[in-house]
Amino acid sequence: MNIFLIAVIITMVIYLIIGWYVGRKVKSLDDYYVAGRNAPTLFIVGTLVASFMSTNAFLGELGMSYSGHAPLIIIMTGGNCLGYLFGALFFGRYLRRSQSLTVPEFFGRRYQSRRLQALAGFTIIIGVTCYLVAVTWGIALVISEVTQLPYSACICLVWLGYTSFTLYSGSKGVIITDTFMFVFFTIVALMAFYFIIESGGGWHEGLHKLAQYEAKPGIISWHGLVGNDSNWKTPAEALIWALILGCAWGVVVAVSPWQTSRYLMARDEHVVIRSGCGACVAMFLLYLVNNYSAAAVNLVNPEITPPESAMIWVSMNLLPPILGSLLICGILSAGLSSASTFLSLIGFSASNDIFVYESNAEKKLLVTRYTMIIFGLIVITLCLMLPSNIFWITYFAGPVFASSWGVVAFMSIWSTSITEAAAFWGMINGFFGNIAINIFSLLMGLKLPVFMDPILVGSLISLVTVLMMSKLGVAGKETLAFRAKLHEMPMTLANEKEVARTLMWPKVMIIIGAATTILMVVFYALPYRDSIGRTNSSAPLSGEMILAISYGLVLISGGMFVWWQVKKYFQEH
Repeated sequence: MNIFLIAVIITMVIYLIIGWYVGRKVKSLDDYYVAGRNAPTLFIVGTLVASFMSTNAFLGELGMSYSGHAPLIIIMTGGNCLGYLFGALFFGRYLRRSQSLTVPEFFGRRYQSRRLQALAGFTIIIGVTCYLVAVTWGIALVISEVTQLPYSACICLVWLGYTSFTLYSGSKGVIITDTFMFVFFTIVALMAFYFIIESGGGWHEGLHKLAQYEAKPGIISWHGLVGNDSNWKTPAEALIWALILGCAWGVVVAVSPWQTSRYLMARDEHVVIRSGCGACVAMFLLYLVNNYSAAAVNLVNPEITPPESAMIWVSMNLLPPILGSLLICGILSAGLSSASTFLSLIGFSASNDIFVYESNAEKKLLVTRYTMIIFGLIVITLCLMLPSNIFWITYFAGPVFASSWGVVAFMSIWSTSITEAAAFWGMINGFFGNIAINIFSLLMGLKLPVFMDPILVGSLISLVTVLMMSKLGVAGKETLAFRAKLHEMPMTLANEKEVARTLMWPKVMIIIGAATTILMVVFYALPYRDSIGRTNSSAPLSGEMILAISYGLVLISGGMFVWWQVKKYFQEH
């Protein structure tokens, strides 16, 4: 039994113990579904980040960065991070105010529509099941690589692990384990970053080597690796792809069920806003560190196959054994946190949104747990039958929610003209429009231009449907009354001390954004320019300099926007 297997076993046991302990304290449906609506900021930040930073982030995206596309992932992250701010301010806090148990229930109550609630629950089950397949693949790959156990056995072991503590403890267990996992993999990622950079000769030497890296030219230039052998032929095409995916995933972060459902557990709306700011900063810094770490692995071993296993190779061959085992546990934690969130969402949607047992809490809990087991078995079957592709199945499943939910979610809060029929058909057409474009391109073997990305097409179809259907009807009085009530601020929120505490978060964002810009200019843009011999160039700003300035500017502008919105809101009320 090697140190990695021991570490994996200890990690699983710890999470099972936490789940068992928390499960004993679950006393009601509110406890099981929304953690008693009493979670503090740290727990909401932890579960937001941990449920997003799955194996796709540590394997799929870092594999992309190792292959030469780290700058594109960094550019995408800017859009992702802003999704937390817009989601918290313009959707999440109103969702929290609705006192719903699930996000589909919110849609059902907003439009007084049982069919819309069931439809939203159906989309969760389809989309999140696909996501859960990708996460299960990723965790099983990690365990199989480090323990040498058969891959099929690892898939079953993984399912048994995340199902066990999710089934018993519900949302309370999920957010506590998520927060523990978030802190753990953040610390380990920073430690691994130091060792990877030192193994490549230190920061300045390593950056100089990467700037002149012939095997993957442009690996840390602002556009990454482009050309005939790359996914993108030109820097412009790569940039457009990153911007589109960044904005689309920003919408995913803002409205997707595995993110926005976390706000239902928050203690109050101040916690929702603070958590959006905290998650934005955490993702902003984690992605910067992790993806440049993955690019730097090329200096130690440029021939890791498949690229998705780059960080596994680092754990087993580059880091000291104890730190390597901790990194493996960090990757495992990221995957387990997402898997537990996805599995709980599937169970909650089935029992609360598709099948309704309003007068029988015990039966609802039973159906929830049975659903988790059944869909877990479906996930195992799909994992064993389908060829593994962690990165692309994730980028298929996640954006489905941007296409189907994005327009409907925001208009549910801010529009008085959207009707139930418009919301229902907008969600259906956006969902199936996205899927249809994906299937068409796959069957025809076509690579669609970036402006035909399924996310954009599905979102446009949803928007057109909502606008057209809204003109054909009139919003009902009950739906408008529910919306109006959402915009009535609870008086408890106007506490001056709480408002002042909330305003501290955008201040921190601005400070960190400014520091990030300075550090990226000094330690990335200027050394890169010197390494490739552009010191005497007449160009005022290089692409790398623009990237360095823009990345921090995203956080600065985001902080200023949150400050303005919070001040404006509480002054008006």
